[in-house]
Amino acid sequence: MNAETIQRLIQQGLPDARVQVEGPDGVHFEATVVCAAFRGKLPLARHRLVYATLGERMGGEIHALALKTLTPEEAGA
Repeated sequence: MNAETIQRLIQQGLPDARVQVEGPDGVHFEATVVCAAFRGKLPLARHRLVYATLGERMGGEIHALALKTLTPEEAGA
């Protein structure tokens, strides 16, 4: 698994999202996801939306994913 694949999967699941993923070791990743779908949702619900785009890869191919989830307004966009 690599950062580009994770970014693509998240963007496929959340098409209006802006996604940036880093993970130089190929096991531990950090993602910033800016998406209008996060409006009115608590952090846990936002994270669940992102995890849903990755499916069973979470906990398998993707050992750890730190998330920062923002609405466009929170990101200043």
